[in-house]
Amino acid sequence: MRAYAQAMSAKTSAGESGSVLRRERSALLAAGLTYGPAELIDFLIPLWAGIALGASASQVGLLIAAELLVSVLVRPLAGRLADSRERRTLAGTGAVVYGISCFGYAIADSLPLALAAAAVGGAGGAVLWVSLRAIVSERLAVDSGVFARFMSVQSTGSWIAFVAGLMLLGQTTLFAPVLAGCGVACLVGAVALFASPVRQARVPDGTEAETTGRAGSGVVARLVQPMLIASATTTVAEAAVSILLLLHLQRGMGLEVIEAAYVFLPGAIAMMVLPPVLHRAVVRIGRRRAVMAASVFSAAFAVSLAWVGSPVLISILWILSGVAFAVLMPIEQSVVAEAAPNSVGTAMGVYTAVGLLSAAAGAVAAGVLYEFSSWQAACLVSGALILSGAVLGPWALRKLGAADVPAEEPR
Repeated sequence: MRAYAQAMSAKTSAGESGSVLRRERSALLAAGLTYGPAELIDFLIPLWAGIALGASASQVGLLIAAELLVSVLVRPLAGRLADSRERRTLAGTGAVVYGISCFGYAIADSLPLALAAAAVGGAGGAVLWVSLRAIVSERLAVDSGVFARFMSVQSTGSWIAFVAGLMLLGQTTLFAPVLAGCGVACLVGAVALFASPVRQARVPDGTEAETTGRAGSGVVARLVQPMLIASATTTVAEAAVSILLLLHLQRGMGLEVIEAAYVFLPGAIAMMVLPPVLHRAVVRIGRRRAVMAASVFSAAFAVSLAWVGSPVLISILWILSGVAFAVLMPIEQSVVAEAAPNSVGTAMGVYTAVGLLSAAAGAVAAGVLYEFSSWQAACLVSGALILSGAVLGPWALRKLGAADVPAEEPR
């Protein structure tokens, strides 16, 4: 009887492991299908609003701010729901809602309708991405590379969407089919999520049941505060560098939109291919050294922009930034999940909300620096802030007690 019980226990454990793996695969598929449209929408909406709606620059800014504000406000709530409700259902619902916002843009013929679509997209995207990260984290204890694969899939989906969307836009010169196509991709991603297995949560001794989903956003924010500080500081600077580079390519070098996109292509390819490869390097050298090296690479790129005048050379150097992102983003997300194992959703909600606000601050700072300062000064200031990550990152890891080498349980 004991042997039979052990065999049945092993079979049950294997079944649960397989179920979690299938959930992760569905989440990764959905991430690829939805992240690309989301990135393409962010790229196209300012152009679409100006051309299709005749919106002024301030109205375009209002449209972008509406989605950002709703997304930031909804993310803490989305995180708490991800800790207390079925995550695949939440993520699928978020994908459907975001898809509806894409269709809303496609049929909008006035600014109020566009603002409604933006608000719906902000809410749907918040629920989708917080829940997806929570699903991916379910296998973090046995596979420390899950967030590296997550980033790789996101980047792959992004450039597939850009190539397909821009090609379609070039053929039709109409925004509506492209925007509707983004909505269809999100609905397909939702189907993949709804078809994935239900979470088989194991509750040891009742302790997890008492804590999961119960911790408020403020409590969790204090718990992961060191990583929020480190991430926010570097995100402001990295977002500023991206905007500064785009402004410089368009205004300083006279490049068209497609030409500017090609400059970013090598770095994007690095972010598609390198995260799983670099994760193996992180396991060998440790997270602290990896964060320090990535910060140096990213800062070197920012500083080099001050004197590099060739788009081709900038494109090659942008790979340094792609390498840095491929190292830093999976480490940050893994450490946030490890720091709040019973409130992963809430932690991801807070972490991503802070990231959005930091990116917005970086974009504003970039515009001010570009307009009222010299190009070289803007690059040097951004590079110095990014380089601070070489100190802040390891400090955050130590404060949180995160393992320098990510540990994995036997499978």
